[in-house]
Amino acid sequence: MEDKKIIIIGGGPAGLAAAIEANNQGIAPKDILILERDRELGGILNQCIHAGFGLHMFGEELTGPEYAGRFIDIVRERGIGYLCDAMVLSLSPDHEVAFVSPTEGFCRIRANAVVLAMGCRERTRGALNIAGTRPAGIYSAGTAQRYVNIDGYLPGKRVVILGSGDIGLIMARRLTLEGAKVLRVCELMPYSGGLPRNIAQCLDDFDIPLYLSHTVTAIHGKERLEAVTVAKVGDDRRPIPGTEEYIPCDTLLLSVGLLPENELSREAGIVLDRITGGAQVDETMQTSIPGVFACGNVLHVHDLVDFVTKEAYRAGASAAAYVSCACASNEGHEPDTAARYLPTEGKNGVRYVMPQKLNANGDLNADTALFFRVDNIYRDRSVILSVDGKPCAKVKKRFLEPGQMEHINLNEDAIAAIREGSTVTVALD
Repeated sequence: MEDKKIIIIGGGPAGLAAAIEANNQGIAPKDILILERDRELGGILNQCIHAGFGLHMFGEELTGPEYAGRFIDIVRERGIGYLCDAMVLSLSPDHEVAFVSPTEGFCRIRANAVVLAMGCRERTRGALNIAGTRPAGIYSAGTAQRYVNIDGYLPGKRVVILGSGDIGLIMARRLTLEGAKVLRVCELMPYSGGLPRNIAQCLDDFDIPLYLSHTVTAIHGKERLEAVTVAKVGDDRRPIPGTEEYIPCDTLLLSVGLLPENELSREAGIVLDRITGGAQVDETMQTSIPGVFACGNVLHVHDLVDFVTKEAYRAGASAAAYVSCACASNEGHEPDTAARYLPTEGKNGVRYVMPQKLNANGDLNADTALFFRVDNIYRDRSVILSVDGKPCAKVKKRFLEPGQMEHINLNEDAIAAIREGSTVTVALD
Protein backbone atom coordinates (compact mmCIF):
# COMPACT_ATOMS: atom_id res chain seq x y z
CA MET A 1 0.00 0.00 0.00
CA GLU A 2 1.03 3.60 -0.56
CA ASP A 3 2.30 5.73 2.31
CA LYS A 4 -0.23 8.17 3.77
CA LYS A 5 -0.16 11.62 5.28
CA ILE A 6 -2.27 10.53 8.27
CA ILE A 7 -2.90 7.04 9.59
CA ILE A 8 -5.61 6.62 12.23
CA ILE A 9 -5.48 3.45 14.31
CA GLY A 10 -9.03 2.63 15.33
CA GLY A 11 -12.32 3.13 13.50
CA GLY A 12 -14.57 3.84 16.46
CA PRO A 13 -16.10 7.22 17.33
CA ALA A 14 -12.69 8.78 18.07
CA GLY A 15 -11.02 7.56 14.89
CA LEU A 16 -13.94 8.53 12.66
CA ALA A 17 -14.15 12.06 14.09
CA ALA A 18 -10.38 12.56 13.83
CA ALA A 19 -10.41 11.49 10.17
CA ILE A 20 -13.31 13.81 9.31
CA GLU A 21 -11.70 16.81 11.00
CA ALA A 22 -8.34 16.14 9.34
CA ASN A 23 -10.18 16.18 6.02
CA ASN A 24 -11.95 19.40 7.05
CA GLN A 25 -8.53 20.95 7.60
CA GLY A 26 -7.39 20.23 4.05
CA ILE A 27 -5.97 16.71 4.08
CA ALA A 28 -7.24 14.90 0.98
CA PRO A 29 -9.39 11.78 1.58
CA LYS A 30 -6.90 9.59 -0.31
CA ASP A 31 -4.12 10.71 2.07
CA ILE A 32 -5.98 9.45 5.16
CA LEU A 33 -6.25 5.81 6.18
CA ILE A 34 -8.32 4.43 9.07
CA LEU A 35 -7.26 0.96 10.25
CA GLU A 36 -9.99 -0.89 12.16
CA ARG A 37 -9.50 -4.40 13.55
CA ASP A 38 -13.22 -5.26 13.70
CA ARG A 39 -15.39 -6.27 10.75
CA GLU A 40 -17.02 -2.85 10.45
CA LEU A 41 -16.50 0.75 11.47
CA GLY A 42 -18.16 2.14 14.57
CA GLY A 43 -16.30 0.48 17.42
CA ILE A 44 -18.09 -0.24 20.67
CA LEU A 45 -21.06 1.92 19.64
CA ASN A 46 -22.30 -0.85 17.36
CA GLN A 47 -23.41 -2.90 20.38
CA CYS A 48 -24.71 0.05 22.43
CA ILE A 49 -28.31 0.00 21.22
CA HIS A 50 -29.63 2.10 24.12
CA ALA A 51 -30.41 5.79 23.66
CA GLY A 52 -28.61 8.71 25.29
CA PHE A 53 -25.87 9.48 22.77
CA GLY A 54 -25.56 12.78 20.93
CA LEU A 55 -27.20 15.18 23.38
CA HIS A 56 -24.16 17.47 23.40
CA MET A 57 -23.13 17.05 19.75
CA PHE A 58 -26.52 16.99 18.04
CA GLY A 59 -29.02 18.12 20.67
CA GLU A 60 -31.00 14.89 20.34
CA GLU A 61 -30.99 11.38 21.74
CA LEU A 62 -29.49 8.72 19.49
CA THR A 63 -28.62 5.07 19.93
CA GLY A 64 -24.98 4.03 19.64
CA PRO A 65 -25.31 2.70 16.07
CA GLU A 66 -27.20 5.86 15.02
CA TYR A 67 -24.48 8.07 16.47
CA ALA A 68 -21.71 6.10 14.79
CA GLY A 69 -23.68 5.92 11.56
CA ARG A 70 -23.65 9.68 11.13
CA PHE A 71 -19.85 9.71 11.09
CA ILE A 72 -19.54 6.53 9.01
CA ASP A 73 -21.78 8.09 6.37
CA ILE A 74 -19.54 11.17 6.17
CA VAL A 75 -16.39 9.04 5.88
CA ARG A 76 -17.92 7.04 3.03
CA GLU A 77 -19.41 10.05 1.24
CA ARG A 78 -16.08 11.84 1.22
CA GLY A 79 -14.13 8.77 0.20
CA ILE A 80 -11.86 8.80 3.23
CA GLY A 81 -9.78 5.64 3.17
CA TYR A 82 -10.46 2.87 5.66
CA LEU A 83 -9.63 -0.80 6.02
CA CYS A 84 -11.54 -3.14 8.34
CA ASP A 85 -10.29 -6.50 9.63
CA ALA A 86 -6.91 -4.83 9.89
CA MET A 87 -4.91 -5.65 13.01
CA VAL A 88 -2.10 -3.19 13.71
CA LEU A 89 0.94 -5.05 15.03
CA SER A 90 3.42 -2.26 15.67
CA LEU A 91 4.06 1.47 15.52
CA SER A 92 7.58 2.85 15.27
CA PRO A 93 8.76 6.28 16.49
CA ASP A 94 9.25 7.32 12.86
CA HIS A 95 5.56 6.66 12.11
CA GLU A 96 5.88 3.30 10.39
CA VAL A 97 2.78 1.19 10.98
CA ALA A 98 2.79 -2.59 10.49
CA PHE A 99 -0.55 -4.37 10.15
CA VAL A 100 -2.09 -7.53 8.77
CA SER A 101 -5.44 -8.07 7.03
CA PRO A 102 -7.09 -10.84 4.98
CA THR A 103 -7.15 -8.68 1.84
CA GLU A 104 -3.79 -6.90 2.05
CA GLY A 105 -1.72 -9.49 3.90
CA PHE A 106 1.18 -8.12 5.92
CA CYS A 107 1.92 -4.45 5.24
CA ARG A 108 4.27 -1.74 6.42
CA ILE A 109 3.34 1.83 5.58
CA ARG A 110 4.55 5.21 6.77
CA ALA A 111 2.68 8.39 7.58
CA ASN A 112 3.54 11.99 8.32
CA ALA A 113 1.30 11.81 11.39
CA VAL A 114 -0.49 9.07 13.34
CA VAL A 115 -3.62 9.35 15.47
CA LEU A 116 -4.10 6.71 18.17
CA ALA A 117 -7.78 5.89 18.69
CA MET A 118 -7.71 2.26 19.82
CA GLY A 119 -10.24 2.71 22.61
CA CYS A 120 -10.16 0.64 25.79
CA ARG A 121 -10.82 -2.86 27.11
CA GLU A 122 -12.48 -4.24 30.20
CA ARG A 123 -10.67 -5.40 33.30
CA THR A 124 -11.08 -9.17 33.63
CA ARG A 125 -11.60 -11.62 36.49
CA GLY A 126 -7.90 -12.49 36.32
CA ALA A 127 -7.03 -8.91 37.21
CA LEU A 128 -9.32 -9.11 40.27
CA ASN A 129 -8.04 -12.41 41.70
CA ILE A 130 -11.45 -13.59 42.89
CA ALA A 131 -11.11 -16.91 44.67
CA GLY A 132 -13.00 -19.97 43.50
CA THR A 133 -13.41 -22.32 40.57
CA ARG A 134 -13.58 -21.42 36.88
CA PRO A 135 -17.05 -22.42 35.66
CA ALA A 136 -18.93 -21.12 32.64
CA GLY A 137 -21.18 -18.14 33.26
CA ILE A 138 -18.63 -15.42 34.10
CA TYR A 139 -18.50 -12.57 31.61
CA SER A 140 -17.31 -9.02 31.37
CA ALA A 141 -20.28 -6.68 30.99
CA GLY A 142 -19.21 -5.67 27.48
CA THR A 143 -18.99 -9.28 26.33
CA ALA A 144 -22.49 -9.95 27.65
CA GLN A 145 -23.68 -6.79 25.89
CA ARG A 146 -22.36 -8.09 22.57
CA TYR A 147 -23.94 -11.51 23.10
CA VAL A 148 -27.35 -9.96 23.78
CA ASN A 149 -27.40 -7.01 21.36
CA ILE A 150 -25.51 -8.39 18.36
CA ASP A 151 -25.43 -12.20 18.58
CA GLY A 152 -28.88 -12.64 20.14
CA TYR A 153 -27.86 -14.85 23.07
CA LEU A 154 -29.01 -14.50 26.69
CA PRO A 155 -26.00 -15.24 28.95
CA GLY A 156 -28.08 -16.45 31.90
CA LYS A 157 -31.27 -16.26 33.93
CA ARG A 158 -30.14 -15.31 37.46
CA VAL A 159 -27.48 -12.64 37.40
CA VAL A 160 -25.18 -10.90 39.87
CA ILE A 161 -23.23 -7.88 38.63
CA LEU A 162 -19.94 -6.88 40.25
CA GLY A 163 -19.09 -3.23 39.69
CA SER A 164 -21.35 -0.28 39.01
CA GLY A 165 -19.71 1.17 35.92
CA ASP A 166 -22.01 2.48 33.21
CA ILE A 167 -21.84 -0.70 31.10
CA GLY A 168 -22.79 -2.83 34.09
CA LEU A 169 -25.71 -0.56 34.97
CA ILE A 170 -26.98 -0.56 31.40
CA MET A 171 -26.68 -4.35 31.21
CA ALA A 172 -28.68 -4.70 34.42
CA ARG A 173 -31.59 -3.04 32.64
CA ARG A 174 -30.99 -4.84 29.34
CA LEU A 175 -30.95 -8.30 30.91
CA THR A 176 -34.09 -7.49 32.90
CA LEU A 177 -35.88 -6.47 29.71
CA GLU A 178 -34.82 -9.77 28.12
CA GLY A 179 -36.35 -11.77 30.98
CA ALA A 180 -33.39 -12.42 33.25
CA LYS A 181 -33.49 -11.71 36.98
CA VAL A 182 -30.73 -9.35 38.12
CA LEU A 183 -30.38 -10.16 41.79
CA ARG A 184 -28.12 -7.26 42.75
CA VAL A 185 -25.30 -4.97 41.69
CA CYS A 186 -22.32 -4.99 44.06
CA GLU A 187 -19.83 -2.11 44.21
CA LEU A 188 -16.55 -2.24 46.11
CA MET A 189 -16.42 1.51 46.63
CA PRO A 190 -18.83 3.50 48.83
CA TYR A 191 -20.07 5.28 45.70
CA SER A 192 -21.13 4.21 42.22
CA GLY A 193 -18.77 4.42 39.27
CA GLY A 194 -21.60 5.17 36.84
CA LEU A 195 -23.52 8.27 35.86
CA PRO A 196 -26.42 9.27 38.15
CA ARG A 197 -28.89 9.04 35.26
CA ASN A 198 -27.91 5.41 34.67
CA ILE A 199 -28.42 4.54 38.33
CA ALA A 200 -31.90 6.08 38.18
CA GLN A 201 -32.95 4.69 34.80
CA CYS A 202 -31.28 1.26 34.95
CA LEU A 203 -31.51 0.28 38.61
CA ASP A 204 -34.09 2.39 40.43
CA ASP A 205 -36.70 2.14 37.67
CA PHE A 206 -36.44 -1.67 37.71
CA ASP A 207 -36.09 -2.18 41.48
CA ILE A 208 -32.60 -3.64 41.13
CA PRO A 209 -30.71 -3.24 44.42
CA LEU A 210 -27.29 -1.57 44.52
CA TYR A 211 -25.03 -2.75 47.34
CA LEU A 212 -22.24 -0.23 47.94
CA SER A 213 -19.09 -1.29 49.83
CA HIS A 214 -19.68 -4.93 48.82
CA THR A 215 -17.68 -7.32 46.69
CA VAL A 216 -17.63 -10.94 45.47
CA THR A 217 -15.23 -12.99 47.56
CA ALA A 218 -15.77 -16.48 46.13
CA ILE A 219 -17.11 -18.24 43.05
CA HIS A 220 -18.88 -21.62 43.29
CA GLY A 221 -19.59 -24.18 40.60
CA LYS A 222 -17.82 -26.72 38.43
CA GLU A 223 -19.22 -26.86 34.90
CA ARG A 224 -21.58 -23.88 35.29
CA LEU A 225 -21.64 -21.09 37.86
CA GLU A 226 -23.88 -22.12 40.77
CA ALA A 227 -23.42 -19.28 43.26
CA VAL A 228 -21.20 -16.47 44.48
CA THR A 229 -20.30 -15.32 47.96
CA VAL A 230 -20.72 -11.60 48.58
CA ALA A 231 -19.31 -9.76 51.58
CA LYS A 232 -19.29 -6.23 52.91
CA VAL A 233 -15.94 -4.40 52.88
CA GLY A 234 -14.49 -1.90 55.31
CA ASP A 235 -12.72 1.37 54.72
CA ASP A 236 -9.59 -0.59 53.77
CA ARG A 237 -11.59 -2.33 50.98
CA ARG A 238 -11.09 -5.71 52.67
CA PRO A 239 -14.01 -8.11 53.33
CA ILE A 240 -15.44 -7.93 56.84
CA PRO A 241 -15.58 -11.42 58.43
CA GLY A 242 -19.09 -12.51 59.30
CA THR A 243 -20.80 -10.46 56.56
CA GLU A 244 -20.58 -13.17 53.88
CA GLU A 245 -23.74 -14.08 51.97
CA TYR A 246 -24.17 -17.06 49.64
CA ILE A 247 -26.20 -16.10 46.56
CA PRO A 248 -27.34 -18.81 44.09
CA CYS A 249 -26.98 -17.58 40.48
CA ASP A 250 -25.94 -18.83 37.06
CA THR A 251 -24.24 -15.69 35.74
CA LEU A 252 -21.72 -13.18 37.06
CA LEU A 253 -21.04 -10.00 35.08
CA LEU A 254 -17.90 -7.98 35.77
CA SER A 255 -18.14 -4.23 35.31
CA VAL A 256 -14.98 -3.37 37.18
CA GLY A 257 -13.27 -0.71 35.11
CA LEU A 258 -11.83 0.00 31.69
CA LEU A 259 -8.19 0.10 30.64
CA PRO A 260 -6.90 2.13 27.66
CA GLU A 261 -5.52 -0.12 24.90
CA ASN A 262 -1.94 1.13 24.91
CA GLU A 263 0.25 -1.85 24.05
CA LEU A 264 1.15 -0.20 20.73
CA SER A 265 1.89 3.08 22.48
CA ARG A 266 4.11 1.42 25.06
CA GLU A 267 6.10 -0.50 22.46
CA ALA A 268 6.59 2.69 20.45
CA GLY A 269 8.15 4.37 23.49
CA ILE A 270 5.31 6.81 24.17
CA VAL A 271 5.27 8.12 27.75
CA LEU A 272 2.15 6.87 29.55
CA ASP A 273 0.35 8.38 32.52
CA ARG A 274 0.49 6.14 35.60
CA ILE A 275 -3.08 7.06 36.68
CA THR A 276 -5.06 7.13 33.44
CA GLY A 277 -3.06 4.41 31.71
CA GLY A 278 -3.15 6.50 28.53
CA ALA A 279 -0.51 8.61 26.83
CA GLN A 280 0.64 11.89 28.28
CA VAL A 281 -0.40 14.63 25.85
CA ASP A 282 -0.35 18.40 25.48
CA GLU A 283 -3.23 20.69 24.57
CA THR A 284 -2.98 19.64 20.90
CA MET A 285 -3.36 15.95 21.92
CA GLN A 286 0.24 15.26 20.84
CA THR A 287 2.06 12.52 22.72
CA SER A 288 5.74 12.43 23.67
CA ILE A 289 6.55 11.38 20.08
CA PRO A 290 6.19 14.34 17.70
CA GLY A 291 3.51 13.72 15.11
CA VAL A 292 1.75 11.00 17.11
CA PHE A 293 -1.56 12.12 18.62
CA ALA A 294 -4.07 10.35 20.86
CA CYS A 295 -7.76 10.82 21.58
CA GLY A 296 -10.78 9.08 23.07
CA ASN A 297 -10.72 6.17 25.49
CA VAL A 298 -7.18 5.19 24.53
CA LEU A 299 -6.16 8.43 26.24
CA HIS A 300 -8.43 8.33 29.29
CA VAL A 301 -11.80 6.70 29.88
CA HIS A 302 -14.73 8.99 29.04
CA ASP A 303 -18.29 8.82 30.29
CA LEU A 304 -19.89 10.48 27.22
CA VAL A 305 -19.08 9.75 23.59
CA ASP A 306 -19.84 13.39 22.76
CA PHE A 307 -16.68 14.37 24.66
CA VAL A 308 -14.73 11.69 22.78
CA THR A 309 -15.81 13.30 19.52
CA LYS A 310 -14.79 16.81 20.57
CA GLU A 311 -11.40 15.52 21.71
CA ALA A 312 -10.95 13.63 18.44
CA TYR A 313 -11.74 16.76 16.43
CA ARG A 314 -8.86 18.47 18.21
CA ALA A 315 -6.51 15.53 17.54
CA GLY A 316 -7.50 15.40 13.86
CA ALA A 317 -7.00 19.14 13.40
CA SER A 318 -3.64 18.98 15.18
CA ALA A 319 -2.49 16.06 13.03
CA ALA A 320 -3.46 17.99 9.89
CA ALA A 321 -1.56 21.07 11.10
CA TYR A 322 1.48 18.93 11.87
CA VAL A 323 1.37 17.38 8.40
CA SER A 324 1.04 20.78 6.71
CA CYS A 325 3.96 22.16 8.72
CA ALA A 326 6.12 19.09 8.08
CA CYS A 327 5.38 19.14 4.35
CA ALA A 328 6.08 22.87 4.11
CA SER A 329 9.45 22.52 5.81
CA ASN A 330 10.25 19.14 4.21
CA GLU A 331 11.04 17.88 7.68
CA GLY A 332 9.17 15.09 9.30
CA HIS A 333 9.44 14.44 12.95
CA GLU A 334 11.63 16.94 14.75
CA PRO A 335 10.55 18.22 18.19
CA ASP A 336 9.24 21.77 18.42
CA THR A 337 12.25 23.62 19.84
CA ALA A 338 10.07 26.67 20.60
CA ALA A 339 7.81 24.68 22.93
CA ARG A 340 8.03 25.21 26.69
CA TYR A 341 5.86 22.77 28.59
CA LEU A 342 4.24 23.23 31.99
CA PRO A 343 3.08 20.08 33.80
CA THR A 344 -0.50 19.94 35.04
CA GLU A 345 -1.41 18.21 38.27
CA GLY A 346 -4.41 17.52 40.48
CA LYS A 347 -4.55 18.20 44.22
CA ASN A 348 -7.03 18.23 47.10
CA GLY A 349 -9.46 15.68 45.71
CA VAL A 350 -8.59 15.89 42.00
CA ARG A 351 -7.30 12.48 40.93
CA TYR A 352 -5.81 13.40 37.56
CA VAL A 353 -5.74 16.22 35.00
CA MET A 354 -5.67 15.87 31.21
CA PRO A 355 -3.81 17.15 29.21
CA GLN A 356 -0.81 16.43 31.38
CA LYS A 357 1.15 19.39 30.02
CA LEU A 358 0.54 22.74 28.36
CA ASN A 359 2.80 24.51 25.91
CA ALA A 360 3.35 28.01 27.33
CA ASN A 361 4.27 29.16 23.82
CA GLY A 362 1.38 27.35 22.16
CA ASP A 363 -2.02 28.46 20.92
CA LEU A 364 -3.84 28.58 24.24
CA ASN A 365 -7.29 30.15 24.25
CA ALA A 366 -10.65 30.17 26.03
CA ASP A 367 -11.58 26.88 24.34
CA THR A 368 -8.61 25.12 25.93
CA ALA A 369 -10.01 22.94 28.71
CA LEU A 370 -8.44 20.87 31.45
CA PHE A 371 -10.40 17.67 32.08
CA PHE A 372 -10.26 15.94 35.44
CA ARG A 373 -11.88 13.40 37.74
CA VAL A 374 -12.25 13.60 41.50
CA ASP A 375 -11.39 10.80 43.93
CA ASN A 376 -14.59 10.82 46.00
CA ILE A 377 -18.05 12.35 46.25
CA TYR A 378 -18.01 16.07 47.03
CA ARG A 379 -20.83 18.59 47.46
CA ASP A 380 -20.81 22.38 47.20
CA ARG A 381 -17.14 22.75 46.36
CA SER A 382 -15.16 25.11 44.14
CA VAL A 383 -12.72 23.98 41.46
CA ILE A 384 -9.64 26.22 41.46
CA LEU A 385 -7.18 26.47 38.58
CA SER A 386 -3.86 27.86 39.81
CA VAL A 387 -0.52 28.66 38.21
CA ASP A 388 2.46 28.44 40.57
CA GLY A 389 0.04 28.50 43.49
CA LYS A 390 -1.80 31.64 42.38
CA PRO A 391 -5.54 31.11 41.65
CA CYS A 392 -6.51 32.16 38.11
CA ALA A 393 -9.91 30.55 37.49
CA LYS A 394 -12.72 29.27 39.71
CA VAL A 395 -15.85 27.22 39.04
CA LYS A 396 -18.43 26.34 41.67
CA LYS A 397 -19.87 22.81 41.62
CA ARG A 398 -22.86 21.57 43.61
CA PHE A 399 -21.96 17.93 43.11
CA LEU A 400 -18.77 16.11 42.07
CA GLU A 401 -18.29 12.34 41.82
CA PRO A 402 -15.64 9.98 40.37
CA GLY A 403 -17.98 8.56 37.73
CA GLN A 404 -18.42 11.90 35.99
CA MET A 405 -15.65 13.68 34.13
CA GLU A 406 -15.39 17.41 34.76
CA HIS A 407 -13.53 20.26 33.09
CA ILE A 408 -12.43 23.84 33.60
CA ASN A 409 -11.54 26.22 30.78
CA LEU A 410 -8.61 28.58 30.69
CA ASN A 411 -9.36 32.30 30.98
CA GLU A 412 -7.23 35.32 30.10
CA ASP A 413 -5.65 35.45 33.56
CA ALA A 414 -4.73 31.76 33.43
CA ILE A 415 -3.26 32.00 29.93
CA ALA A 416 -1.17 35.05 30.87
CA ALA A 417 0.11 33.29 33.99
CA ILE A 418 0.93 30.11 32.05
CA ARG A 419 3.05 32.12 29.61
CA GLU A 420 5.38 32.97 32.49
CA GLY A 421 4.69 30.11 34.92
CA SER A 422 6.08 26.67 35.70
CA THR A 423 3.22 24.50 37.08
CA VAL A 424 -0.56 24.35 36.56
CA THR A 425 -2.74 22.90 39.33
CA VAL A 426 -6.42 21.96 39.52
CA ALA A 427 -7.70 21.48 43.06
CA LEU A 428 -10.88 21.52 45.11
CA ASP A 429 -11.51 24.23 47.69
